[in-house]
Amino acid sequence: MAVDQGALLAALQTVIDPNTGKDFVSTKQLKNLQVTGGDVAFDVVLGYPAQSQVPALLQALIAAARTVAGVTNVSANLQSQVVAHAAQRGVPLLPQVKNIIAVASGKGGVGKSTTAANLALALAAEGAKVGLLDADIYGPSVPLMMGASGRPTSPDDKSMDPLQSHGVQLMSIGFLINPDDAAIWRGPMATQALDQLLRQTNWKDLDYLIVDMPPGTGDIQLSLSQRVPLTGAVIVTTPQDIALADARKGVAMFEKVGVPILGLVENMAVHVCTNCGHVDHIFGADGGKRYAAEKGIDYLGALPLSRSIREQADAGTPTVVAEPDGEAAAIYKQVARKVAISVAQKAKDFSSKFPSITISKDT
Repeated sequence: MAVDQGALLAALQTVIDPNTGKDFVSTKQLKNLQVTGGDVAFDVVLGYPAQSQVPALLQALIAAARTVAGVTNVSANLQSQVVAHAAQRGVPLLPQVKNIIAVASGKGGVGKSTTAANLALALAAEGAKVGLLDADIYGPSVPLMMGASGRPTSPDDKSMDPLQSHGVQLMSIGFLINPDDAAIWRGPMATQALDQLLRQTNWKDLDYLIVDMPPGTGDIQLSLSQRVPLTGAVIVTTPQDIALADARKGVAMFEKVGVPILGLVENMAVHVCTNCGHVDHIFGADGGKRYAAEKGIDYLGALPLSRSIREQADAGTPTVVAEPDGEAAAIYKQVARKVAISVAQKAKDFSSKFPSITISKDT
């Protein structure tokens, strides 16, 4: 009995991607459908990393195909394929880096670096190739937070190879100066140093480079936002009114330079007493959620004020690797998945598709 391809596509269309709420057929993620007698084969290509969800998605797709009359055997392959997406107009992408995501806040002390590190680790855990750039020249925290030390090596005395920790490529000014030394530089020098860290690092085929931005919206932050090819930015805040006031400034800065806001993370949203279980909104309740709704920004999630998150970061093993199956790690992974999906929905970069044009004058 011949398999009706229309019925097969209709059956496969009933399987919904739990992350996007859309099916794989109408979104053209279903590729290479082949029907030979009762044998069916197809590929599904996701635009974001989802290694942990592959078995369940494959099982659902195969089960749907088997409901079609005449299907005797199903061979399916599901893979993630992260592509480069457009950055600000006129800012060329970096070689070997498909997407750069800034993690920013208007002020310090809201857990931005902790969020950046766990976001990078969560994307890597899903199978993506990820780098983490510590852009805080004056207060680098990535070396300690990621448990990495040592000096970068240079293959040609012009560029540096990134260090590696927990499967993530790393670069920070903290790897180049002594831990007790301070970078006492004026803004232009700090901006130049950061530009060198970004462009003279031999990033190796990254799907995502997470940039832990320095706090604030001053000259350094503005220069970075204008010169670094950013796919988008993630804003980190606490529910507190003071933190939200500064987060608004960060959002305004990115909007002015044409960088999309991928979403907002509300950190230290609630504290649960480890002794009695009492819930206390120390910094206020849902301030970040209300601001996200007001601005039409995606609310990516809320992290608790937790001693373990702090202790794990101080120990060089952030939550996603220290307690990968824990509640906080699940929130970080959900945030990372939302960010990756938001990036996948952005306009693709086509600059590499066009040849360079050279105009020469006849003599």
